[in-house]
Amino acid sequence: MKKALFNDLPPSCAYCVHGRTAPDGESVLCPKRGITHAGMRCKKYEYDPLRRVPKGEPALPKFTKEEFAL
Repeated sequence: MKKALFNDLPPSCAYCVHGRTAPDGESVLCPKRGITHAGMRCKKYEYDPLRRVPKGEPALPKFTKEEFAL
C-alpha cells in the first residue's frame, strides 16, 4: 500500500506526473487529456511531489533590545 504524502492537497493536474505546465502558466499540457485547466483532475492522476511549490517561510517576530537585557 502506498503512503500518502500530502493528504490535505486536493488532486490537481498541476501536481500530476503526466502533465507539464503550459507557457501561459495557467494550463497544463497532458498527453492523456490534452490541454487542461490546472485545477482539473482525471482518473489517470498520479501525484508528483516534486511539482509542488512549497509556501514561503513565515516572517520572524521583531524583538527589541529590552527583551534581551538582564
